[in-house]
Amino acid sequence: MTARVAVLTFPGTNCDDDCSHVLGQVLGHEVLRVWHKETELPERLDGLVIPGGFSYGDYLRAGAIARFSPVMPAVKRFAEQGGPVMGICNGFQILLELGLLPGAMLKNESGRFVCKPVHLKVRRHNTRFTQGIEEGGLLQVPVAHAEGNWTCDDGTWARVQDGGMDLLRYCQADGTVDRAANPNGARDNIAGLINESGNVLGLMPHPERCSEELLGGTDGRLLFTGLLG
Repeated sequence: MTARVAVLTFPGTNCDDDCSHVLGQVLGHEVLRVWHKETELPERLDGLVIPGGFSYGDYLRAGAIARFSPVMPAVKRFAEQGGPVMGICNGFQILLELGLLPGAMLKNESGRFVCKPVHLKVRRHNTRFTQGIEEGGLLQVPVAHAEGNWTCDDGTWARVQDGGMDLLRYCQADGTVDRAANPNGARDNIAGLINESGNVLGLMPHPERCSEELLGGTDGRLLFTGLLG
């Protein structure tokens, strides 16, 4: 069944074409490109993707300026009304700045940009985004970021755990979650969070870069299918 999905673009976004290709050419959905200066989203949307890149050059803080773009009030309304939203890398950072997900991003613990495949442990399989992943299943998805070190205070962390929001964690190939598998220093190996309502997902890894066999794997396709499932 063909869905209508919007893909946002900010100055500095560089993964919007990739996401549009996967959603449109690979999965066969109708993709609507939305420039950040729009004040409304297209009608009858089935999903929304905020792709990766370096919105506004990551000045001040990654996602901090994009959070004030004209389109963002409409994005927040869409999410708060239950619309499915996926924020990838810089998109995750924007969702944090917008307050749709908890916590904040710091620079990578190493002080370096990291770009490599990582393994992800799926903590819950009963969400719209992970319903197509078998229980105990792991994902292999690449990361590419300099500010992926997710953090929060202890009170927020308790809320994240109690609400089942800690959806994806960095792990070893056998599923072991340990410090060695953490590419950026994120608290408790957090790679992706889902909101308490279950319709907003933010993740640092790039599923659009592993949604075709041509690119060496299709694990990322499962998350896009879940977005529009």
